[in-house]
Amino acid sequence: MTVTSAPPGIPSPARLEKWLSQALADKLVELTDIQLIAGGRSNLTYRLAVSGPGGDRFLVLRRPPLGHVLPTAHDMSREYRVLSGLAGTTVPVAQPVAFCDDAEVVGAPFYLMEHVPGVVLRSRQDTAVLTEPQAADLSERLADMLAAIHGVDVEAAGLGGLGRGAGYLTRQLGRWQRQWELSKTREVPGYDELVARLTATLPPEGETTLVHGDFRLDNVLVALASQPRITAVVDWEMATLGDPLADLGLTLVYWTDPGEEGWLEPALGSAAPGPGLRTDATTSPGFMTRAEFAAGYAQRTGRDVSRIGYYVAFGYFKLAVVLEGIHARYLQRQTVGEGFEQEGQAVPTLVARAHQVLDADN
Repeated sequence: MTVTSAPPGIPSPARLEKWLSQALADKLVELTDIQLIAGGRSNLTYRLAVSGPGGDRFLVLRRPPLGHVLPTAHDMSREYRVLSGLAGTTVPVAQPVAFCDDAEVVGAPFYLMEHVPGVVLRSRQDTAVLTEPQAADLSERLADMLAAIHGVDVEAAGLGGLGRGAGYLTRQLGRWQRQWELSKTREVPGYDELVARLTATLPPEGETTLVHGDFRLDNVLVALASQPRITAVVDWEMATLGDPLADLGLTLVYWTDPGEEGWLEPALGSAAPGPGLRTDATTSPGFMTRAEFAAGYAQRTGRDVSRIGYYVAFGYFKLAVVLEGIHARYLQRQTVGEGFEQEGQAVPTLVARAHQVLDADN
């Protein structure tokens, strides 16, 4: 045992090492390092370095956030099930290793997966390393990947019972309203009116597919080569069966066009946006525009995206609720990492942005 202290969320490295020795085919392993992987806003992710009879290896551990965990949220067994079902499909994911439902080990249920090489591209500074042809190619690959996720045979993957499917948007509206009531720390202008507008203009029932729930550029790992390659899609905690256009809408929330850089910054005051609030990664030369990405998705899938404005507005609504929950954890001093003081500042801007999209869609 060479780890004597660990980041928040791993209270006892020794207890974790003992569990690892049992979980990894009863082989004695030494836990040599634990590093928090920064950038995530919700579940906590750590890279573990372990040494054992088979040599040295890296593993990744995912556990729920500290404190203020809302009902039905952060279900580690569900996320592990999704990864297990997708392993071997056309959607690349990290290979699941083991699941632990014993909260005594790290303070909550968690799971392990194999470490996948690749970089996370969160900002224009990150994507500046790409040439214009590489950025264009990565845009195409992201559209391919979203289409592939929505094309998964859920029954063959063992994910047929992941969600109810029919009535997805109606349930989502209800669910995120309940989460808001459990999380809200203040009254936000325009929130009630937004819920009323989303309810009144709900699109007709559409297809049901696997949906990621938070698909965006910085939720894929990318191998930077002459042609960038997606090595894994990560952060499946909100995956379910539902309307694929809701996935596309949220992707477009994060997809910023050139000239829109900094649209969120006024809400943050003088502070630079933290890792979870970067909005400029896709403004580097070569990336598709938001409209081009939506059209490319429609071409790949044959789906009608004429009402995508509604789904984008819904995405802003959902993101506002998620950030309000994180803000509540921050006020309770239960967040791990930097930049969380800004999450709550963004919420009113996201609500206003949703109204703007609905206005333009009329």
